[in-house]
Amino acid sequence: MNNREGFIFWKLAYSLIADHGYRIIQLFENQKELWLEKIENKKAPIIRILNHNLDWSNAMQRDIEFTAANGERVRKQIGRHELNMVNIYVSQFPPVDEYEFRLAKPFVHSDGNKTIVNSILFAEGQYEEGFRLLSERLAAEVSFSINDNYSEEDVEVVKKTALDYAIKKVQTERAILLNGKPFFTYVFIAIQLAVFFWLQLHGGSTNTSTLIKYGAKVNQLIVEGEWWRFITPVFLHIGFVHLAMNTLALYFLGTEVERIYGSLRFVVIYLFAGVTGFIASFIFSANLSAGASGAIFGCFGALLYFGVIYPKLFFRTMGLNLLVVLGINLMVGFSASGIDNAGHLGGLVGGFFAAGIVHLPKKKKRLLQLLFFIASAALLWGSLTYGFSASGKAYDENSRLLMAQEYIKQNNYDKAYNVLKESEKKAVNVSEKTYFLLSFVEIKKEMLPEAKTHLEKAIKLDPSFDEAYFNLALINLEQKDLEEARKNIQQAIKLKPSQEDYGTLQQEINRQFQSSDNVE
Repeated sequence: MNNREGFIFWKLAYSLIADHGYRIIQLFENQKELWLEKIENKKAPIIRILNHNLDWSNAMQRDIEFTAANGERVRKQIGRHELNMVNIYVSQFPPVDEYEFRLAKPFVHSDGNKTIVNSILFAEGQYEEGFRLLSERLAAEVSFSINDNYSEEDVEVVKKTALDYAIKKVQTERAILLNGKPFFTYVFIAIQLAVFFWLQLHGGSTNTSTLIKYGAKVNQLIVEGEWWRFITPVFLHIGFVHLAMNTLALYFLGTEVERIYGSLRFVVIYLFAGVTGFIASFIFSANLSAGASGAIFGCFGALLYFGVIYPKLFFRTMGLNLLVVLGINLMVGFSASGIDNAGHLGGLVGGFFAAGIVHLPKKKKRLLQLLFFIASAALLWGSLTYGFSASGKAYDENSRLLMAQEYIKQNNYDKAYNVLKESEKKAVNVSEKTYFLLSFVEIKKEMLPEAKTHLEKAIKLDPSFDEAYFNLALINLEQKDLEEARKNIQQAIKLKPSQEDYGTLQQEINRQFQSSDNVE
């Protein structure tokens, strides 16, 4: 074999690596067999190049079968449903006997028919056809001039060029992916663990009062000026499972983002995403919420931004897996109850925008970063303006009910009354829960006529509201309206006969009826 075949072998390798984005996955020790792949494109075939003289076609057939068997093992390892291979032979001359029929059709591996091998020959008199077939298989032009004679130095030069390019490409990509070491990821993990144990020692992480006391997102309090509740909930978690899931997610996603963006950029991305997540929750969810989920979804957003800037590297390293995990998380969020999906989506968008502002280390794009900054500022301003506006918080009944219940626990009935009256005044459709809780506060404030009115409104909205009938019976009894008291307690017992308090009150009402009859 002369030097021409060695030159063609390495020139093909260089063209596939430099011009078509392939990467070396295996170079055999004799440096005459090379395997290449293009991970970011699942449809792109794996390529095998063999520099070997083919004397007989049956030897070619055995090698094709051997290549298909190796390809089948690769297919199983990488988990592809189907694997296409391009098998390139570089030989001085074609086989001496009939061989064309062995190349005319793809060879399909017998184990499941999932590995398909298309073989191409580069040999004397076959170069033009070889380039044509290879270009068809790759759907891209592959061609270079071939001379009759090459020196060993020519072969070494093109070999060195191909290998140096492949190595430099790997080093460049590694530098992009390793801009920093995880530090603040572990700091944030330590903070949320410490805060969790603090909550456990001071009332419990699932206790509403404790969560509110230490900074959970409560819309009513934010409206009243406690703006820090956009950031403090990031470090609070409701229960051990919530903490464990978010800590695990932060460990995997946070370390990846911090390696790519560096520590300071990661801090900006994480905190900004946490804030935007709770702003979105403030606008679209009235429930109390806490947790690092929005900030963690911000890590997803930052990695998606990385994918926009480096799509090939993204899909080669993490792309498909990341998209699958993100999709699963979003599906779970929308299919399960009690999950703050608004916070998740807000964090996802916030992380993407924050990544656009800080961009990637050593890759400044001032205009793009400025545009992301302006867009982020506009998004924050618009979101907060809407959230604090009359239309944005026109009917946040659940949040007001939550705060009213909290004030009641503190025996602060005046504040509870003010919150509930504001809800009654501003809500488009007041619920029976608001009327009932308002009546409870009014009873405590000895405003019995008002409490009676609100209980009647609650019953009108929900005729099966047994507690409302019970409280109304208590007021009737206090006002000496025994007939109404008896009707209401009978209705309460009918709705919930197992409630002992209802039976006790009924006995008291009956006793007073008997007393009044005796007096008469």
